[in-house]
Amino acid sequence: MEEARLHTLGQVKAFLDGTAEGAFRFPKAERYQFIERVLTRFGYAQHGRVNRGVLLRYLERMTGLSRQQVTRLVREYRQDGTLSCRHGASRHAFPSRFTATDVALLAEVDALHGTVSGPATKKLMERALLLFGDARFERLAGISVSHLYNLRGGIPYQRTRRHWTKTRPTGVPIGQRRAPQPNGMPGYIRIDSVHQGDQDGVKGVYHINTVDSVTQFQLVATCEKISEASLLPVIRQLLEGFPFTILGFHADNGSEYINDQVATLLETLRIEFTKSRPRQSNDNALAEPKNGAVVRKHLGYAHIPQQFAEQVNAFCADFLNPSVNFHRPCFFPETSTDATGKERKRYRYEDMKTPYEKLKSVPDAHQYLKVGIIAEHLDALASRLSDTEAALALNHARKTLFQTISAASRKRA
Repeated sequence: MEEARLHTLGQVKAFLDGTAEGAFRFPKAERYQFIERVLTRFGYAQHGRVNRGVLLRYLERMTGLSRQQVTRLVREYRQDGTLSCRHGASRHAFPSRFTATDVALLAEVDALHGTVSGPATKKLMERALLLFGDARFERLAGISVSHLYNLRGGIPYQRTRRHWTKTRPTGVPIGQRRAPQPNGMPGYIRIDSVHQGDQDGVKGVYHINTVDSVTQFQLVATCEKISEASLLPVIRQLLEGFPFTILGFHADNGSEYINDQVATLLETLRIEFTKSRPRQSNDNALAEPKNGAVVRKHLGYAHIPQQFAEQVNAFCADFLNPSVNFHRPCFFPETSTDATGKERKRYRYEDMKTPYEKLKSVPDAHQYLKVGIIAEHLDALASRLSDTEAALALNHARKTLFQTISAASRKRA
């Protein structure tokens, strides 16, 4: 294309209207000279705003530059009267004090001494020069510690010496990673959290579900949020709520339980702390089914705002927990081992009992009860209401609770 044949703005407009975007493009090395020629030939400064816009569009089309880049170059041309390509221009650079030989020497020192800390490496090179007269360290002896790390991070050093280390796993010394081992004794509980949903980015309450491994005695409590201030009192409430002495506490690997605060609490109470193993889903399996069969069944999936945590917690303590433990029968498996060593579980109807009935059937059950709790008192709680009456009281209390929550939520809306 003979671009120089365009002498008038009318010809430029016709060219822009008749060509497609990217049809013509000047090489990158010729852009500055082309822009300077066009601005000089058409007398850019003499035109008004509309005609200047036509020229800018023309320069954009022919160079492939953006409007901002073209405007900057035009402004430079009007200030200096010329355009000069600045790519590759020499820039000021500080002289390099340490040579490639020094970098190789530093790598040699690191290899011999196992890459010790920066200050220790500097001291070694000072000693090499001042005590042992090694002239090779004349420059490195005066290096700053910060610049020593700069040399270590540079490409010449990395090419000379690469230091590889295996990934070191970080051990978490909180809890033993194994399944609970109750050996037929009550008091080894498993714990899990159930979140009551989000709404518009706002978290709901959290239910803490605890189940005894042997008797399936279950306590549910509710807290406002998973934090030290909210969770620790609820855990203490649950531990105190079981009628028998707690000997073991098993959790999955959630950070709400695997932390120093919970570990300190359990250590104070002399309770064994265990946590689930990787790829061993049965380690906390007893708590997981109870999340759906009890917690979700009675409290649902709908969002419960955090300000109602106290009311929900009271409902669990006064109605849900007594109903589940004294009036809700559970299957208890009978485990047998075949000739190949495989365990098989049978769930017989004859073995179905409530958690409290299972507790009473444990040999010498009275020895596991806490001080101050007697079997006669638990029997009175179990016989105070029939199963039907307990279910009616539970349903009525749940209906009242959710009506209160719904009315308060509508009022706030």
